[in-house]
Amino acid sequence: MYGISTTNQHQVKIGIEAQRIFRHHKHGMDFVALEMIRSLQKIDHENEYVIFVNDGPDVCLEETGNFRIVRFSGSYPVWEQIKLPKAAKEHGCDMLHCTSNTAPINCPVPLVVTIHDIIYFETNPLTAKGYSVYQRFGNMYRRFVVKRNLREAKKIITVSHFERKRFEDFLDLPDGLLSVVYNGVGAHFKPEESEEVLAEIKQKYQLPSQYFLFLGNTDPKKNTSNTIIAFAQYCEEVSSDYSLVVADLDPGKIKKLLIDEGLGQHFNKIHFTGYIANNDLPAVIQLAKVFLYPSKRESFGIPILEAMGTGTPVITSNAASMPEVSGESAVLVNPLKAIEIKDALQKLVFDEELRNELSRKGIIRAAQFSWENTAREVLTIYKGLLKT
Repeated sequence: MYGISTTNQHQVKIGIEAQRIFRHHKHGMDFVALEMIRSLQKIDHENEYVIFVNDGPDVCLEETGNFRIVRFSGSYPVWEQIKLPKAAKEHGCDMLHCTSNTAPINCPVPLVVTIHDIIYFETNPLTAKGYSVYQRFGNMYRRFVVKRNLREAKKIITVSHFERKRFEDFLDLPDGLLSVVYNGVGAHFKPEESEEVLAEIKQKYQLPSQYFLFLGNTDPKKNTSNTIIAFAQYCEEVSSDYSLVVADLDPGKIKKLLIDEGLGQHFNKIHFTGYIANNDLPAVIQLAKVFLYPSKRESFGIPILEAMGTGTPVITSNAASMPEVSGESAVLVNPLKAIEIKDALQKLVFDEELRNELSRKGIIRAAQFSWENTAREVLTIYKGLLKT
């Protein structure tokens, strides 16, 4: 491992990999990196930072006095394995924090790596069911790279105590290498008081008058099939005006799923919005009667807190990290049983007192997680390494 040494004549320079934050359609890890960096800009005016970003259209981060943004393009492996380590050396970084599961195998400066999950070690990516070719390639790449990162990194950060336990179950790690730092929830995930704003968002996405919300995708861990089936079973049992709003899902595949289950008649109750901009998401969630997040496997589950922050009742899983994150502020179900998801929907629809209780508890729970807290804990790790 590399050591970090500083002198009074040498200002500490911290590099942070934020490869995908400028892409238009950002996803979970992109927002984690972006919000952490924004919070570091607020709290750390002492160290110098270089933020390495792949070229993209959505310039969502601005430079400040001690934060410089360096942009260069390239495909994911080339950008990470060739261009990033070269740039870190050229810009004189004393350490490099890679934020999205993987890092350069040969890095000329000391490494900190945030590894959100190690699901790709739990099953063989080549034989695991339900993955696309692209997803299999990504998981094989992570398997290959992460094993080497674990040998080289000075610190590994993961995002829940559940995930820490998975590391301990599947990997042989040196003492003191792994730290847990919780993710946060954006301050804009709060109840929107303006009826005008809510009406504008409803019109923008052509939202139904009454709906449940599910933001799953094609990753098998998101449990899309069971969630869709549970909603259709709810419609089968309850004469209801509720729709299910989904975002980035293929209507053709959803229709086939329902037809195969003998529930095709309920396809017209599913509303497809396409990608929902992050700034619009709080209102979309708040307008929902219930937020569905019954994943099979999550290392954290930021959407749970985002929904809670808006005051929307949450159904999530009794598995993985989700009980750790939700506390006692959500309805927990077995994600493998569609009937439990369906029963939870019915319970929340007809139990106003429970909905109000979860709404109140959820707002309190979400307030316990902030990106500033995340940034402070990460900064403590940086400072601890800089003293060694």
